[in-house]
Amino acid sequence: MMDRKVLDEFNAQINEEAFSAYLYLAMAAWFESVNLPGFAKWMRVQSQEETAHAMKFFSFIVERGGKVALKAIAQPTAKWKTPLEAFKAALAHEEHITARIGTLMDLSIAVKDHASASFLKWFVDEQVEEEAHADSIVQKLVLAGDSTGALFMLDRELGARS
Repeated sequence: MMDRKVLDEFNAQINEEAFSAYLYLAMAAWFESVNLPGFAKWMRVQSQEETAHAMKFFSFIVERGGKVALKAIAQPTAKWKTPLEAFKAALAHEEHITARIGTLMDLSIAVKDHASASFLKWFVDEQVEEEAHADSIVQKLVLAGDSTGALFMLDRELGARS
């Protein structure tokens, strides 16, 4: 059985992951609205990944005999001024999730919940990848500057994500 505080925080993390999925879906919709379908596809795939992350927490709670408690998902921002602004927001969000995972890991260790700490190890590693991907795109957008050609090349590159 899971420690009560760990269970509560894992349930809160389901909501964080669901919000992440919703945020990236909102970004996909915005990219579609500004005719950048490659960026939109990248965000759709990211949204699906975040839903899978929420389900990992869901399944772990169930496997440990805990009760899943779903809460309302907050409405995400739906509009950005530029693709760079959107990806800076995505990077900031991933940094927030990284901090949350770190807090969950610290809590699991503090209460000697080794199963939860072991489970979270995958998320610790995943967040390194998530931040690196978002940062890489931010850096490419910074390099592209006001070049429409570079923006469309990046759109094509991001559209190849599966």
